[in-house]
Amino acid sequence: MDIDIEVPKFFICPISLQIMRDPVTAITGITYDRESIEHWLSTSENTACPVTKQPLQKDSDLTPNHTLRRLIQAWCTENASHGVDRIPTPKPRLDKASVLKLMKNLSRHELQIKTLSQLESLAAENERNRKCMVDAGLPRAMLLLIVACFKKGQVSGIQEALSILCFIKIPRSESRVFFSENYKIIESLTWVLGCKVENFATVKSHAASVLKMLVQEAGSGVLERLKPEFFVTIAGVLREGITHQGINAALQVLLDACSWGRNRKMMVESGVVFELIELELGSPERRTTELNLGVLSQLCCCAEGRDQFLSHGGSIAVVAKRILRVSPAVDDRATQILSLICKFSGTSRVIQEMVDFKAVPKLCLLLQADCAPFLKDKAREILKSLSDEWKNSPCSFSFLSSLE
Repeated sequence: MDIDIEVPKFFICPISLQIMRDPVTAITGITYDRESIEHWLSTSENTACPVTKQPLQKDSDLTPNHTLRRLIQAWCTENASHGVDRIPTPKPRLDKASVLKLMKNLSRHELQIKTLSQLESLAAENERNRKCMVDAGLPRAMLLLIVACFKKGQVSGIQEALSILCFIKIPRSESRVFFSENYKIIESLTWVLGCKVENFATVKSHAASVLKMLVQEAGSGVLERLKPEFFVTIAGVLREGITHQGINAALQVLLDACSWGRNRKMMVESGVVFELIELELGSPERRTTELNLGVLSQLCCCAEGRDQFLSHGGSIAVVAKRILRVSPAVDDRATQILSLICKFSGTSRVIQEMVDFKAVPKLCLLLQADCAPFLKDKAREILKSLSDEWKNSPCSFSFLSSLE
């Protein structure tokens, strides 16, 4: 607005405190802007009416307040000369039948991309549309489309399908059922992650996010059947770089897969350890570091993983640097890595590196820090086990003497 204009109070949404564009009245008698109240109902644990505090169901009926909308539109038109934007009449609400009609068009090649773009736009609009799409079975349709693209070797439509899945999410029940019927989805998403496509950072980030959603609900039967090329592709994604969200999704997939020894072995053989250290040397965000060190601590449980870890010149330095600088979870995982290295690979060279790269003083600082007792015990255990080698280091002598 160009000048201050007093907006009638009953035009203002109690949640957003903005002029309502699509006023709807809840069963409690309070009127809200549709987008605001639907978001409130879909995201709040306690779905009480924000004004009256009376209980509301997540799928509570919301009655369009056409009279109020017309009053707001008329007021906006009258004050247009003062910079008040006109409020258009809301589009018809999306329903299940409309989604099913659009899904039928996906089978027509000439309409497929246009239809996918329409569905993507609708999914981006609001939570109600996304719920409607889930009810209509769109997640399954998108997964089948991705599998079909993989079988044909075509990338057309992949970007839109992945974007839609990231908007609407995949219900847990559908993930399990889909895996039991079509294991090709893992192979298909692996193919997408390795493809050369336009907007590769966005496409591959979305593919990693969808893969994470599926893997977390897949069950042991799927994770036990992962193939070496799967981990080679993930390593490549970490190397080439995508969005923060995509990287975190890829790391979560690796962490979920680490429970099986054969998977850890394949990760090491695929060069994942090296890529994780390189990623960490770039000083990523907190959540990325937590996931990163979580995977590294798992891979250092095997001799091959420790060997690959120690073959990188910056491994001990970057892990030690993270202690007491990121989060308690990182302190735990970094200490676990150093413990495994010392216990099973504690050669004189490795021990000297821990001194040179400040791992020893960091462990000593843990003994003084306000952290969990088990972390102090772990640090004390490492220091005691190799005290003969480390006691000549002036930076740690005073601490080590107190451990005797």
